[in-house]
Amino acid sequence: MDNLYIFISLIVGLLFGVIGFLFLVYINNKRSEDARSEANLIIENALKRETEILVEAKEKALNTLSKAEKEMSSRKFELEKSEKKISDKNSEIKEKIDSLSHKEKKLFKLEEKIRNKESELNDITDQKVSELEKITNLSIEDAKNQLISEAEIQSKEEIEKRYMHQVEEIKLESNDIARKIIVDSIQRFASDVVSEKSVSSVALPDEDMKGRLIGREGRNIRSIETATGVDVLIDDTPGMVVLSSFDPVRREVARMSVEKLIKDGRIQPSKIEDIVSRSNTEVQENIMKAGKNAVLELGISGLPNEIIKTLGELKYRYSYGENVLQHSIETGWLASLIASEVGADINKAKMGGFLHDIGKALTHKVQGPHAEVGAELCKKQGIDKDVCDMIAEHHDDVHSSVEGFIVSAADAISAARPGARHNSLENYVKRLSDIENIANNFDGVEKSYAIQAGRELRVFVNPETIDDVKAQSLSREIVAELEKSLTYPGQIKVMVIRELRSIEIAN
Repeated sequence: MDNLYIFISLIVGLLFGVIGFLFLVYINNKRSEDARSEANLIIENALKRETEILVEAKEKALNTLSKAEKEMSSRKFELEKSEKKISDKNSEIKEKIDSLSHKEKKLFKLEEKIRNKESELNDITDQKVSELEKITNLSIEDAKNQLISEAEIQSKEEIEKRYMHQVEEIKLESNDIARKIIVDSIQRFASDVVSEKSVSSVALPDEDMKGRLIGREGRNIRSIETATGVDVLIDDTPGMVVLSSFDPVRREVARMSVEKLIKDGRIQPSKIEDIVSRSNTEVQENIMKAGKNAVLELGISGLPNEIIKTLGELKYRYSYGENVLQHSIETGWLASLIASEVGADINKAKMGGFLHDIGKALTHKVQGPHAEVGAELCKKQGIDKDVCDMIAEHHDDVHSSVEGFIVSAADAISAARPGARHNSLENYVKRLSDIENIANNFDGVEKSYAIQAGRELRVFVNPETIDDVKAQSLSREIVAELEKSLTYPGQIKVMVIRELRSIEIAN
């Protein structure tokens, strides 16, 4: 029974296995048929797409070919057109070459004719010269000499006529010359008025020192004048050496130098140059110290050293008889006080008042009004623009700021004290400064000094660039420029000095 059950179970399992196998075969066949159908459909679609692509490609190829044919046709037309132009140009060039060749032949023939004519003319000239020599019994050289002699005679006559004409003019202008002489006399007398601020005095211990200071044939005194640029007067005042110059810094250097020479006792040109150099260094240090003291007095900080140094030079400058540095300090204080009362910027007003006349330290070196010169210097040194405007406008009626009006008012208050200013000194200094500036503008001039109250100008030139002949012509050129540019009483003597120094050092 158990075996029968097992057999039936095997038969049933086998039957189900066969049925399952047949079902799987059927499923696989069905899938294969579906795949073949789908593959056939894909192939049919691909064939259709291929046909469409081929049709599109043929259309594009035809369009491209049509465009290419049109472009080739257009280019062919342009090429034919260019070839025609080139052909026309070649024809024109050929015609021009033929024309030039024809003209060249004509020109050659013309040149040959000219040469023949020149030859004929030379023959005729030689023949005529020979005939003239026979007629006049004079050679060409004799005729030239005779012509030159006649020209010299005529020139002498013309010079004599012009000389007589000039003499007549001088006689007519004698009244003007007399007036100039009188004005010159007045000017010499007027120089005493400003002597207090334009001269310095040094006491002499004895008459022997006077002689040593003058030196043999005056060489020491000339060396002092050359090195310092001041006029040294010894015999005018007994027991005194008077130093005269419109430049107070230059005069202070000379005063210190003379005092040191008198104290040292060894007076000679080389010693003079050394002492003048050391004195100049001391004066520059004093200038810097005076500028710093003024800045500290006003409590101003941050000013560049160049501004401080220029302010220190005002210690030795006088405007209308008033010390400019003291006037600047006073104006700075007044401006700050006024600004505090009216509610303006105190620091700007003080700075503007302090710097308003800084240009007066440079007016003998730079052309222009002192207000413009000072404003330009401060701009270059980085001073505040408002302060620079106050400096430039302090003599104007219109100002850019309230502080500008305050600075002008403070300037007027400081200068309003009775007897504080005298116009003669300012004009005197300006005239001498103008004389020196004119000479310094010429090439080769190293330095120049106006002395004798502007009646004499000593010009020192570079001996390597100016020779003796040029030095003579330079003096005439400077005189002509002075007569053209300046109005002055009397005469100005211009002395050009060319000094060659040979220096070697023994080690």
